[in-house]
Formats: sequence, C-alpha cells, structure tokens
Amino acid sequence: MPRLAGHDAPGPYQLTRPAVQRAPLVFASPHSGRHYPEPFLAESRLDAHAVRRSEDCFVDELFAAAPALGAPLLAANFPRAFCDANREPWELDPAMFDEPLPAWVNSASPRVGAGLGTIARVVASGEPIYRRRLSFREAEERVRCCWQPYHAALAELIAETRQRFGCCLLLDCHSMPAHPTQAQNAPDMVLGDAHGTACAPRAVRRVEEQLWAMGYRVRRNDPYAGGYVTRHYGRPRETVHVLQIETARALYMDEARIEPLPGMAKLQHDFATLVAALMEMDWDFLRG
Repeated sequence: MPRLAGHDAPGPYQLTRPAVQRAPLVFASPHSGRHYPEPFLAESRLDAHAVRRSEDCFVDELFAAAPALGAPLLAANFPRAFCDANREPWELDPAMFDEPLPAWVNSASPRVGAGLGTIARVVASGEPIYRRRLSFREAEERVRCCWQPYHAALAELIAETRQRFGCCLLLDCHSMPAHPTQAQNAPDMVLGDAHGTACAPRAVRRVEEQLWAMGYRVRRNDPYAGGYVTRHYGRPRETVHVLQIETARALYMDEARIEPLPGMAKLQHDFATLVAALMEMDWDFLRG
C-alpha cells in the first residue's frame, strides 16, 4: 500500500473490520483524515490550524462503534485539503497548475469553480491554500497515493458485502458547518440520496426514523444531496445503495478551536445506538 509523505506516515486509509460482518452495511468517512504531510504544510499560505477548516473533524470517531457492532468502517488518513476522496479523481482547476492540463481532466465542474476540486484551491472557509502553482505530477502523485487506494478499498468492501449478503448499503459519513442563514431552523442531520437516485427510499426512511426517535432534526438533500461517492457507487438496480449522512458540527465540536465539545460523547452514544438498530433490521428488500 502507498504511504503518505514522511518516514512514520500512515497508509492512506484506516480500515477497521468487525470480527464477523453481521449485516450488509458499510460505514465510510472520506473527509476526517488529519495527517498533513510536512512539505504540504510548509508550502501552504495557511497555518496548521487554518488549513484544517475543510476537515470533517472527528467523524471517524463518531462512528467508531460500527466495527464492534458488526460493520466495517473505512476512514481516510489523508486530509481533504490535500486530496478530496469525495470528488472524481481528476477534477482539477487549470489556474492552480504551472502547465496545461491533459484534455481529459474535468476542469469545468461546479466543484472546480468553487475551488474545491480533487486538489482543492481553497479550504472550506474560502482562504487560498497555496503560495505557488503546482505541477500536474504533484496532482498525479496525490491521486495515486491517496485517492486510488481509498477507492480501491471502498470498492472492495462494497463488492465483498454484496457477494455475502446480496446487497450493500454504504453510509458515507460527513459533517457540516453552521450556516448563519439557517440558524433559526438548522437541521441536525442531512440525509443525501442524490434526490432519490442513490438509495432505496425505504432504507432512507429507516435511518431517518431512527434519528427522529432520538430527537434529531433531519432534512433530506438540502443543502447536501451527496457527492461523488453517493452518485458513483449508489446503484440501487445493481443492489448497491449509498446514503450520505451530514452531521451538524455544532452538536459535538467547537468549530473555531477545532476541539470536541462535551456533546461529542452523547453523539457517539447515539450513533452507536443507530448502528445497533440498523444491524438488527432485515435488509433483504435492498436486493430488489
């Protein structure tokens, strides 16, 4: 497996498997990675704190109970600001590079326009990351060492689960920042199924009802309907279903200080309860 930069650097992802997988469920966290290569930090315009503003901080920890309850958990070690696993492999902004990009690169997507392609130009709060332009070779290296291994592991998990159970439900786990314009009626969770195309409605409803029962305010597809992972892997006709779960950071962390709040323990407990409930359900209907 490729490794991130540095002698003691981890591999590109952490895969925690259960002793026995008990249901056709897979959990993944593509944006909670927090290993920042030293050369990347040294060349960034941002300090080590500001560059973390794109992280889905601690999301892997929020769902850490999944393996003990019988479902695998895949988490990226590399940070989203370095390489974004929830993008196509080649969504790149030509203005970021010191040479013309190959014609097959997707340089016109809305994500690229916002500065949040596979190799992001800015962090989520809008500040530019780099002091200089990058070479295309640097992008290729990040895709090879980060994006490709993560997606190879994810695809293998989905295939294994589908082979064993006849179907797979991937829960792609993220966090969302506070939006001042929604302060009066902000959701605690947003479930994204690409507007009904990536996951069976009955499966979405089950997750939604469990969260409602625990007192959380849940919204569907607004403002997050799902990214590349949801849309690429979510193929209900092929018995693979994907549901993105966005959790409000205000429930569990101080966004400015990037530190857990006391509410994190409650949320971890509630997500363990959610996973346990989902593990006991009959998912045969996902086979179509």
